[in-house]
Amino acid sequence: MISFSHQTIVTTQQPAPMHINRSVLSQQHRIQRYAAASDAFSFFNQLTSPELLDTLESTLPEHRERLFPPTETLSMFLAQALKPDRSCQNIVNDAAVKRLTHGLPQCSTKTGGYCKARQRLPLDMVSTIVRHTGSLIAARAPKTWRWYGRRVRLVDGMTVTLPDTQANQGAYPQQNGQKPGLGFPICRIVGVTCLSSGAVLDASMGNFKGKGSGEQALLRTLLDTFKSGDVMLGDAFYSAYFLLAELQSRSVDALFEQHGSRKRSTDFRQGKTLGSRDHLITLTKPKVRPHWMTAEQYVAAPDTLTIRELEVGGRILVTTRTCPNTIPKDALKDLYQRRWQVELDIRNIKTTLGMETLSCKTPQMGEKEMWVYLLAYNLIRLIMAQSALMADVLPRTLSFKHTLQLWLAWSGTPNQPDNRSNIIRLLVLVAEQSIGNRRGRIEPRAVKRRPKPYPLLTRTRPLAREQVKKYGHPKKLK
Repeated sequence: MISFSHQTIVTTQQPAPMHINRSVLSQQHRIQRYAAASDAFSFFNQLTSPELLDTLESTLPEHRERLFPPTETLSMFLAQALKPDRSCQNIVNDAAVKRLTHGLPQCSTKTGGYCKARQRLPLDMVSTIVRHTGSLIAARAPKTWRWYGRRVRLVDGMTVTLPDTQANQGAYPQQNGQKPGLGFPICRIVGVTCLSSGAVLDASMGNFKGKGSGEQALLRTLLDTFKSGDVMLGDAFYSAYFLLAELQSRSVDALFEQHGSRKRSTDFRQGKTLGSRDHLITLTKPKVRPHWMTAEQYVAAPDTLTIRELEVGGRILVTTRTCPNTIPKDALKDLYQRRWQVELDIRNIKTTLGMETLSCKTPQMGEKEMWVYLLAYNLIRLIMAQSALMADVLPRTLSFKHTLQLWLAWSGTPNQPDNRSNIIRLLVLVAEQSIGNRRGRIEPRAVKRRPKPYPLLTRTRPLAREQVKKYGHPKKLK
């Protein structure tokens, strides 16, 4: 098994070369002293075999002894998501070679057995492990990683595409502006992540268009993820009356940017003044009940809601944290600037791991594939959290891609010794590379390298083939 034991982050590394700089050596020695003098290493121990294996075993379905049992199938599915070549043939070939090198009976390289095993893998098993790993990482994080002692949860949405099959099109229709046969099924995903550790706590997948397909609709299915005392941090799309009221009823604070429809009506001369461009206002419950809300829920919602509006850095923010003495204006400004971390998390999931385009051809397998990617993401975050704890830095200062590359390099090395010393050496390598301070960074949303000079496919593929047979290939664009 590849991912639920101590060998999750074990690696074989040689001692540091003589040319390594003194700052790196100092950091290595500090990590080793910290690991020897404290119980920080228990962070990793508690997050691996005892608790994760118990959760894994509790979600295992009844199964016969097969070539690909559920645990082996999940490990292969997970490794498949982490590899650049995500084909089933590649992962089956890899498994066949490993069986040969370990002296096990030879198995076929045909993919049918593995594909059927993936279909039998319960969706609840994968999603439960993702939620469990996320909650464990967030729960074990020290209080010094929190914001004013509060747990901050980031919320945001993203879209991913699926293969253009009839089943996927039926569940996740393509966008209206695309002609039939030319677009791809598209779905929306809303996730909740931990600001301090970056771990995914929960996620929900739904249609990109249609009733109940918006980000707020998917977020309402995840509200039980939030606990009393948490802070929800999101963009202007979440600044809605009923969501703010629901969060207040759960004793969860919120910090959003003001919705665009209300910015023009904001008048800091009204309400109770708390400071320069900072005041309390009272919102009135909308007279029209939303289509998703029952009559009982609408009646139970408060008639008024007191929130705090403040302008910082050219933005108008809204928060349910109304006391300026406990949470000053500058603290809210700094916190909202950290909202950008969720955009980096999405980039790590979609681009670095490759979830931007799913590969499974049915909606059920597509959703399962999404959870496998999130599990892979959380396991990399687990390594980063342990390394940050030992190096006495924040996890957000470490590089996700660097950690992923180290894991892939280690997983491709056979016969790694599983011991404490090698785990510490890997954690030292993870902490060596820190990301730059990019506050206020601005980059153009443009690419320098030109695409290949081929025209776009503007007709269905069968019709395009007939056109090629009749008239030949079209000329390249200049």
